[in-house]
Amino acid sequence: MNEYIKSLEQEFSLIKSGFKKEEKRALDDYRSNDKEYVKRLAFLSYESKVYQVRMYGVFLFGYLSDDSNILTFIRDEVSKDDNWRVQEVLAKAFDEYCKNTGYENVLPVIDKWLNADNPNTRRAVIEGLRIWTSRSYFKENPQEAIKRIARLRGDASEYVRKSVGNALRDISRKFPELIKEELKTWNLETKEIKQVYKLASRFVVE
Repeated sequence: MNEYIKSLEQEFSLIKSGFKKEEKRALDDYRSNDKEYVKRLAFLSYESKVYQVRMYGVFLFGYLSDDSNILTFIRDEVSKDDNWRVQEVLAKAFDEYCKNTGYENVLPVIDKWLNADNPNTRRAVIEGLRIWTSRSYFKENPQEAIKRIARLRGDASEYVRKSVGNALRDISRKFPELIKEELKTWNLETKEIKQVYKLASRFVVE
């Protein structure tokens, strides 16, 4: 397994943009091996100093996320990774978990992640589920998506606030009236909320 990780490091280190190759390899390896083997492979690859291999490992974690210990690990540990590309894959891994478990079944988990101390964890939910109203459950219940996203409009992290504004803007394309009604309730006294408002209201006709 160590030799395989080394071969991945050599291969993936040449990739300078995108994630499709790491994602495809992770899915192939997940489908071709038993879960215990894949679990060991995921943790070992996540120890790599090559961020592309850690991305591959996080994709594996996403496929394994029905294991509560792995879900906790990616929430508490992967969220600390200092590479933004790994954080993008964390968002995809969380959405993989939600998709496989059922969005309506994981609302408590979504809410818990949205209340996490680490801004990367909070952002993983907002980004991972975009476009929220293209996901099952939220497609039929857009208000449930809007209220959860909007709660973070005053987030201390600009990184998170931008994600909030962009996610609400996405929803406004199909549900402009709902977004308009939500924005009417906002207090715009702080520059942080004004920033989110500007992003969210881009496609909403006054």
